[in-house]
Amino acid sequence: MAAPLRILGIDPGLRHTGWGMIVSTGPRLTHIAHGVISPDPQLPLAERLAVIYRSVSALVIEHQPDFAGVEETLVNAGAQSALKLGQARGAAMTALAVSTVQVAEFAPRRIKQAIVGTGKADKEQISFMVKRLLPRAGEMKADAADALACAICAAHYHPGALRGVA
Repeated sequence: MAAPLRILGIDPGLRHTGWGMIVSTGPRLTHIAHGVISPDPQLPLAERLAVIYRSVSALVIEHQPDFAGVEETLVNAGAQSALKLGQARGAAMTALAVSTVQVAEFAPRRIKQAIVGTGKADKEQISFMVKRLLPRAGEMKADAADALACAICAAHYHPGALRGVA
């Protein structure tokens, strides 16, 4: 029997940071929780980043992940957008690292391939497949579905996930 591996997926964003928690036991995936961190857009940038940092830190305390997957920044969105997204990503990754959670980074294309089978899948296809793979997850916002997709991708690529060696 494979040892359970608790995996937190993060889809970073300055306006909406999605998160999803799963347990991988061999090939079996179990949904634990998901949600979206949405800092007040009226707050200064530093305070919005602090909200992301504190929220991810609280998730680590609450859910005790063994491993985390974080989506990489998509640079094609434009320099300013990529910079802001990178800052949100940095806040989330720092919270994980300070909590000593091992972090893997995944390109959006790799996540899409792991979930749908093609790197060109759209948000609706990702959401559909996440609901199929995690039927107990219920309804969710696109950012939470993307975060759960990242967690599932992390389960596929973690060296011990399918063998039970964390």
